[in-house]
Amino acid sequence: MGDEQIDAAALQSWLRAFARSVAEHKATLTALDAEIGDADHGANMDRGMTAVVAELDATEPGTTPAALLKKAGMTLVRTVGGASGPLYGTLFLRMAPAAGTADSVDAGTFAKALGAGVEGVVARGKAELEDKTMIDALTPAVEALEAGLAAGDSLQEALRAASAAADAGRDATIPLVARKGRASYLGERSIGHQDPGATSAALLVAAAASTLGVVVGG
Repeated sequence: MGDEQIDAAALQSWLRAFARSVAEHKATLTALDAEIGDADHGANMDRGMTAVVAELDATEPGTTPAALLKKAGMTLVRTVGGASGPLYGTLFLRMAPAAGTADSVDAGTFAKALGAGVEGVVARGKAELEDKTMIDALTPAVEALEAGLAAGDSLQEALRAASAAADAGRDATIPLVARKGRASYLGERSIGHQDPGATSAALLVAAAASTLGVVVGG
């Protein structure tokens, strides 16, 4: 519908929900990474999101969405090891300027900001669809979000569709051959394993679906 507003408090709810989900799925993320990576994705993401929550706790009232996203991105770059820190950090850092300078953003602007973030991840990681990375979850999620809003769906409805698309993209990584990251070293032995980055990315979109469409005002 496009008139729903997302402010910094709403974004805080999203990031806190993502942090809780990462903590809950920490062992799963690590187990997936143990099969085709360094066995540290769960621990790294949990450490990073714990640091983000600490920053959120110290955030002053009146912070804009852009400032909050920038802080989250910088915190992840600083605290998360491996490839996850730069990639997730880039996602939020690229979202920040796209969110503008206002105290809140409408649903369409949020979708555009998320799209800008994903484009940043693509540029940073040099990954494409079906490379068996987080892009396989994020790209279809953005497409579903934009399509839903364009069709007149509410933000919550569009985010639910985005989450379903992210989950489908995550599951679609299982039969793929990894072409980026440490998993690519395995070649065809990476077939049959779910990508941990796509899994955490799907958690990110699911957290948005469970919070943003609920806390925003019309």
